Amino acid sequence: MDAKTGFFYLFSVVLLFAAFRVITARNPVHAVLYLILAFSQAAAVWLLLKAEFLAIALVLVYLGAVMVLFLFVVMMLDIHIDTVRKGFWKHFPLAALIGAVIALEMAAVLMGGFRGMEEPKAVAAMVDAAGHVVPYSNTKALGKLLYTQYLYPVEIAAVILLVAMVAAIALTLRQRKDSKAINPSMQIRVRAADRLAVVKVTATQKPAEEAAQAAAEEKKA
Repeated sequence: MDAKTGFFYLFSVVLLFAAFRVITARNPVHAVLYLILAFSQAAAVWLLLKAEFLAIALVLVYLGAVMVLFLFVVMMLDIHIDTVRKGFWKHFPLAALIGAVIALEMAAVLMGGFRGMEEPKAVAAMVDAAGHVVPYSNTKALGKLLYTQYLYPVEIAAVILLVAMVAAIALTLRQRKDSKAINPSMQIRVRAADRLAVVKVTATQKPAEEAAQAAAEEKKA
């Protein structure tokens, strides 16, 4: 076994462990941190597959932006762990069945799609129509595929990410009972009569002078 194969097994084992801990961690923050670890190991595997652009995009986009947003949302939401855990074993059989079906589908696709395929070889240079040698760019080829052949899936993915971002912002801006935030429009429209009210209250105790005179008369008596 060479060094490349050893690194592949190492990254794969850590990736599987991190993915397993994402769904089994009791703390949501720990689950997000394990997901970050899983993405980093997936980027390392892509580097071994000579997909440098995808690996860098995974690190910059997901680890640098998306996962920070996830962590922000998880920390901002007041998630009660005890209430979330209720009914776990009730829904566990259905969740396990769906997970097994998805795993079998992915295994069938991977075993049938990659069987008999050789490792892709990187092209050092290309020749244009005029006969000039042009250096081959993996990023340029990927960009052409994304915005020509896979244009509609890219647009659908962008819309889904936009909806997810708007939903995350809406969840963080919800009104909470324990929040002391004040609406600025209510502060502008406030009046003095709304803040101060003069109420006439009958005296329950005598003034100090009358109380002293009454005490003195009682002593004389």
